[in-house]
Amino acid sequence: MTVIGESSSTRTEWTLVDDGVVVEHAFTVGLNPYFLSRREISHSIRLELPETFFKRRWTHVYFYGAGCSNPEKNKVVESSLVAQFKTPVTVMSDLLGAARGLLVHERGLACILGTGSNSCLYDGQDIVRNVRSLGFILGDEGSGSALGRILLGDVLKGLAPKELTEAFFDKFKATADDIMDAVYNNARANRNLREYSSFLSEHLDHGYVVSLIDREFSRFFERNLCQYADYDRLPVAFVGTVASTYSELLLDVAGRYGVHIQKIVRNSMPGLVTYHTH
Repeated sequence: MTVIGESSSTRTEWTLVDDGVVVEHAFTVGLNPYFLSRREISHSIRLELPETFFKRRWTHVYFYGAGCSNPEKNKVVESSLVAQFKTPVTVMSDLLGAARGLLVHERGLACILGTGSNSCLYDGQDIVRNVRSLGFILGDEGSGSALGRILLGDVLKGLAPKELTEAFFDKFKATADDIMDAVYNNARANRNLREYSSFLSEHLDHGYVVSLIDREFSRFFERNLCQYADYDRLPVAFVGTVASTYSELLLDVAGRYGVHIQKIVRNSMPGLVTYHTH
């Protein structure tokens, strides 16, 4: 039996797999080692996972996580998992998890559009090229944090339409100072920005919202996907809450760049189960 974990900065999805069949499924908070210490990661795993995950020593734990492409941070997560599961552990990046979950053993371009964004060229087993994400300050184009950042800037500068600005403050019950504090005095500002971006999904009938999302998705294609050779000939797949929530807009933008998206899913765990059992 095998444990598979897939973690964004927001939440971690876990499955316990026996001979290709998922026998247990659970969620915990995101376990990004840039934001959590080894002790905090261990604490979350032990307290939030069902006891079923600790009843025996499993064959292997495969963990794909945000922040796990850095070798030093990778070791923080690995040591936490080994301490809790007492089982051999392999820790890999969330981007590799997305690629394997989206394309399994097929060569193509795998893209993440969630709290953050990323992309890679995948050869059916490993990542062979990656245009760096650069995080929510320098990159993350098209992500929830980027959409939230642009929305907040327009709202606080008085550039967003009046009716949307009023609806925004009515929804979040926050002052401009509250918002500034949540963004600038919080170690997880990317998550705060992503939460504010949820407002956009409630107003997709407004031209301002459609234009904002369209522009930011175009930035993702221009600054990321179009950097790969044959981007318009390879299979392309997307995973993440932003990709699935705004899938129609994403498909429209892709069409303008000559890209055929073969798959858009909210999470890639089903594909990861297939990858590790076939």
